[in-house]
Amino acid sequence: MLTLHLIIMANDNEIRSDLQLISYNMHGFTQGYPVLEDLVTNCRLDMLLLQEHWLTPANLSKFDDCFTDFFSFGCSAMSHTVGTGMMCGRPFGGVITLINNRLRKFTQTIYCEERFCIVRVANYLFVNVYMPCRGTADRLAICDDILASVWAWRTQFHWCECVVSGDFNVNLDSSDIVASRLLRFITDCSLVRCDDIFPLQKSVTYVNLALSHQSCIDYILTSADRSVSKFEVLDPEINFSDHLPLLAIISCANLDRSDLLGVRTPQGRSVARLHFS
Repeated sequence: MLTLHLIIMANDNEIRSDLQLISYNMHGFTQGYPVLEDLVTNCRLDMLLLQEHWLTPANLSKFDDCFTDFFSFGCSAMSHTVGTGMMCGRPFGGVITLINNRLRKFTQTIYCEERFCIVRVANYLFVNVYMPCRGTADRLAICDDILASVWAWRTQFHWCECVVSGDFNVNLDSSDIVASRLLRFITDCSLVRCDDIFPLQKSVTYVNLALSHQSCIDYILTSADRSVSKFEVLDPEINFSDHLPLLAIISCANLDRSDLLGVRTPQGRSVARLHFS
């Protein structure tokens, strides 16, 4: 169990803290909830980066109702479907990030749309993504748009470290063209796969017993590999999702509140930023 601890760095008096986060494709709120409830009860989690909750806009409040120690930032992928008339077929998509209330003063919500959302906690930019699966219309174009948008925000917050996590819907070690696009993005953004930092944790993350399919398609990427003290692919006893949750512990700077209102330049001046909270 993680206990949030502070360490004073002798060189620059920088206060650092360990953040424990989970990245998890829920395969629907109902299916994923038991795993999250157990993790929140038994672990001192700081962030939950969740994909495929399948909730309509009117039902997103379920996260705030069920996880009262966290505040949420995310959206539904069902807005257009709900707005065009009577729903038919099953629900789909949606991303949301839950942040522990004790981190509220260190958090800035940045941007959100159907397939990714971005928040900043202290000196880290956290990007929660759900990439389109094989067979999706215009899959490559959608992937390129997501990566271009994330790149733009990463550039704007260039002074932050960065974590990109979620369901990439492709094995990065395959010859798929989407994998090649993602690998180029990883190189351009100077990111490292956590399963490369901890090779013993290279494991399948998607397991569908009914279809006899399994693959590694969920990842956590980081720009600061030395700050990751733990990475693990969890295998809960009760899990109704066809994905396994990923856990990581990351050390980040614990900035004071003034840093959330501007960006420190090398000259010590602050540049105001428009907030989307």
